[in-house]
Amino acid sequence: MKSKYIMRSLLIGIVLAVILNFVTLPYYVTRPGDAQVLRPLVTVEDGYEDEGSFMLTTVKMGKANIFTYAIAKVSEYQNIFPINQIRSEDESDEEYSYRQLHMMESSKETAIKIAYEKAGKEVEMLSKGVYVFSVKEGLAAEGKLKIGDRITHIDGEATATAENLMEFVGEKSIGDEIVLTFDRDEKEETTTITLGEHPEDPNRAGLGISLLTDYEITMNPPITINTAQIGGPSAGLMFSLEIYNQLLEEDIAKGYQIAGTGAVNENGEVQRIGGIAQKIVAADKSGVDIFFAPNEKGAEGSNYQEAIVAAEDIKTTMKIVPVDTFDEAVEYLEQLDPKS
Repeated sequence: MKSKYIMRSLLIGIVLAVILNFVTLPYYVTRPGDAQVLRPLVTVEDGYEDEGSFMLTTVKMGKANIFTYAIAKVSEYQNIFPINQIRSEDESDEEYSYRQLHMMESSKETAIKIAYEKAGKEVEMLSKGVYVFSVKEGLAAEGKLKIGDRITHIDGEATATAENLMEFVGEKSIGDEIVLTFDRDEKEETTTITLGEHPEDPNRAGLGISLLTDYEITMNPPITINTAQIGGPSAGLMFSLEIYNQLLEEDIAKGYQIAGTGAVNENGEVQRIGGIAQKIVAADKSGVDIFFAPNEKGAEGSNYQEAIVAAEDIKTTMKIVPVDTFDEAVEYLEQLDPKS
């Protein structure tokens, strides 16, 4: 009788655990991913071989259930985020994934431009407009624009880049009207928007959207980059270094395992990203020698400072190097002695 009771209780417990595993909470959990060698993903036609490796670092993310939430609560390098901090309430998982993958595409294109120009190779980027990647609830563009719209003109003038558009808006005042022309579902549309407060500065005019320039890029020699389902812009710096190294006869990796993170813009400036402490953990577990971290020009609380704190906490021997630009990373590597 007792054994039947135990078996019944065990069976109920298993069924309950299975059910709870599929019940998601309104949170995402992030944790350290891994450091992935870029050479198998990046192939420059007739590119040069190298002795070391450039690596991108990842953060794993998934919707929380009761078990992953509980584990994250007691894990130092797992973080919990409310859904609205990751994606907007009216944004589906598919739309979020779409946005992340397009940000990766843009990151790759920028990395190609920077590396090819540095190596003195042929490269050209032509803007086809600016994609809308999020629309903030309650702000000026809500109900006017949606994710996936491609803005081509502002007040009748061609919109070359996201930066150009935001500079144009930044010169306006709250309450001013602008006319945007955009493509949606292969149709050209026009809308008039009254500018409101900027989401990060109530004294500036803003649209309440995030943007990404839609580029068409051509280069010589040709290049193939396969990132599968890796999303986001944070691997930009490492892509640019891997591409540049394949374009050079000289091996700037010099036998080291080199990882890092940071989005890069068209000027080669390395920009802040999220989850750097988790990426330090991932890189250390993968045996990385050198890790490049966005320095943000020495700003308080920079990615570099966060990386140093994490590195000291896990007692890694990995060298953490602050960089503000792609050129600074290259200069650091050029001065390195080859790994013995």
